Amino acid sequence: MSAISLHKKIEENTGLLIFGILLVSAIGGLVQIVPVLNQESLQTAAAETRVYSAVELTGRDIYIREGCSVCHSQQIRPLIAEVERYGAYSRAGEFVYDRPFLWGSKRTGPDLHRVGGKFSDDWHRIHLIDPRVVVSESIMPGYPWLAKRDAIQAGKASLKMRALRRLGHPYSDEEIAAADADLEGLMEIDALIAYLQMLGTGLSEDISI
Repeated sequence: MSAISLHKKIEENTGLLIFGILLVSAIGGLVQIVPVLNQESLQTAAAETRVYSAVELTGRDIYIREGCSVCHSQQIRPLIAEVERYGAYSRAGEFVYDRPFLWGSKRTGPDLHRVGGKFSDDWHRIHLIDPRVVVSESIMPGYPWLAKRDAIQAGKASLKMRALRRLGHPYSDEEIAAADADLEGLMEIDALIAYLQMLGTGLSEDISI
């Protein structure tokens, strides 16, 4: 059977066409995914990257719950314009302990991957409650309820940390045992600020392009 007649037969047979599309897609996917599974740079934490503390982990869950990743990315690309605006570009090793990744694909607001330490806790608190107090042109909505909810109500951090340890996150028994107590007396806004303040701090050296 010639290549032309085979091609014609596939085009005329919906089942064969669907099978061919799935086969080619599967091969393409495997070519991209399989090499990455054994790529050491994607499995080794960057210089100062560490697991999230109980408070930061809770703050991250609140960040996801409130949909912050819809408007804010956490991925600085190695482009001059991005590095000049946001800081050192993101490295794979900084996301080793991120489950799920929050890279994002849309920037209604600025990228937040290097926001850690850029502003004070008080600035973040005011900004989260009423953004326009500190950024007059901001279109970000306020989140005043975060200052009224106990952080521990966002979920038991100890259970999350125990589950993450099974996935390879190096939490100690002591850290897990103290997790829920670490959240006592904190509001959800405190946990979220703790998470924001550690974003992008897992890279010790500055990277230029």
